[in-house]
Amino acid sequence: MSDSQQAPALPEINDTWFFGHPKGLAVLFFAEMWERFSYYGMRALLIFYLTKHWLFSDKEGGIIYGAYTSLVYITPVLGGYLADKYIGQRKAVMFGAVLLTLGHLFMAVEGPGGQDTWHINVFWLALAFIIVGSGFLKANISVIVGQLYPRTDVRRDGAYTIFYMGINLGAALGSILCGYIGEKVGWSYGFGLAGIGMLLGLIVFIVGKPLLHGRGESPAPEKLKEQVGPVNFEWFLYALSILAVFVCWWLIQNQQLVGYLLGICGLALVAYVILTAVISLEAHDRDRIFAALFLIFGSILFWALFEQAGSSLNLLTDRMVDRNIFGFDVAASVFQSINAIYIVLFAPVLAFLWVRLGRMGLEPSASAKFGLGMIQLGAGFLVLVFGATQAGLGELTPVIYIFLIYLLHTLGELCLSPVGLSAMNRLSPANLASVIMGTWFFASAAGNYAAGLIASATGSGSLEGGSEEMVPGSQEAIDYMTTVSNVYTTIGWVAIAAGVAFIVISPGVKWLMHLDTLKDADEAAA
Repeated sequence: MSDSQQAPALPEINDTWFFGHPKGLAVLFFAEMWERFSYYGMRALLIFYLTKHWLFSDKEGGIIYGAYTSLVYITPVLGGYLADKYIGQRKAVMFGAVLLTLGHLFMAVEGPGGQDTWHINVFWLALAFIIVGSGFLKANISVIVGQLYPRTDVRRDGAYTIFYMGINLGAALGSILCGYIGEKVGWSYGFGLAGIGMLLGLIVFIVGKPLLHGRGESPAPEKLKEQVGPVNFEWFLYALSILAVFVCWWLIQNQQLVGYLLGICGLALVAYVILTAVISLEAHDRDRIFAALFLIFGSILFWALFEQAGSSLNLLTDRMVDRNIFGFDVAASVFQSINAIYIVLFAPVLAFLWVRLGRMGLEPSASAKFGLGMIQLGAGFLVLVFGATQAGLGELTPVIYIFLIYLLHTLGELCLSPVGLSAMNRLSPANLASVIMGTWFFASAAGNYAAGLIASATGSGSLEGGSEEMVPGSQEAIDYMTTVSNVYTTIGWVAIAAGVAFIVISPGVKWLMHLDTLKDADEAAA
């Protein structure tokens, strides 16, 4: 868009109704909360649905699960690109919410079970709708959060932390309610409840549109009206996106191709971002993109280790942790909610802390916060290894150490994930905002893929399906805990070393951000 075609300046948002933040943040908070309710509610049931209803083996179910989660983090690149170039973030979120609602409701079509009925194709289609819908919603709703504030507003990190609290509030409620109803009442009821949650999120977003004050609208409204055959260009893009649903329908059934797709797309995406930065951006914006890429690569390591929670750590909790609490034998899967609950409790504390330190001129830089997050991540693994060693390798580890590892990992996550979301938005020029945010989520896909490789090194697949009981004190238990302890000790120290490195070089990364020359949108336009 040329200077003469610049869109009119958007009105400044001055209200502080929502905990010192604009009402628009409340809209995005509750819309994303319900979206995460549906996503994590479905995710809590998915592995059980695959193995107990569709009768996949544990190995097959794990591969499908991994391919699905990777694709969920890849598609934000597509949704982010289309939002940046054509439809805008608001319409992208709307379209994604519609696809997600359909996908979650299709999940409720369970049929008689087994893989020999036509119902399984509806299941594949449901996953595909959720994958593409997440691609349009995940990156773009985060971008709109940043658009509510000037780029130099000290409330931005706090806003993303509050937004992140909404994500995890929905995640905790969805995992508990949808998971319990799905397993105890029926699969269709659990998935149906997840679909209702997504529908509520869509309604909140539609009703709250005026409170966004024009944020996230199309950068090329006239282009969307151009005719492409029998439809305008906007509907042509939606049709292509539906075609992407069927591509994902095919990929999710051919999981071995997803790993290759991840590598090829990752290299292409980084090359595109670097090439665009070198060719199209002025020096300071180019440096900011390089700083953003540095943080993105750091996040891959973080998620590769953090995401042990759903795989090797979950299996360890089931096999070798004393889960008897006040006379109740708590199921291992229940401990998956601890992370989300901790975030709900501690996110406001961190949000307040960053704002307070920012006003005092003492707030750590984004790179230093990443370093603090990685150090706590590594410390969590070492604390768990210490607890297992004290109990005796092969004996049941006291449950307090599971609470401690999740506490340290959650505090580390709060130092990295919401801060990373804020940094991606702050460091990105408007024409690359959603692509950079999509790249951030793509790093999560790479991290999830690497997490599976690390989990395999723990020997967690030595028991078929990971569901058989391991006898404490047996040679099998001793060998298993020895392997896990060795792997966790290694990755714990790697994380701490990486964290220290991030803190040491943080001044250089901060220099690349050129925060002293960062301008708000209206200043840049002038």
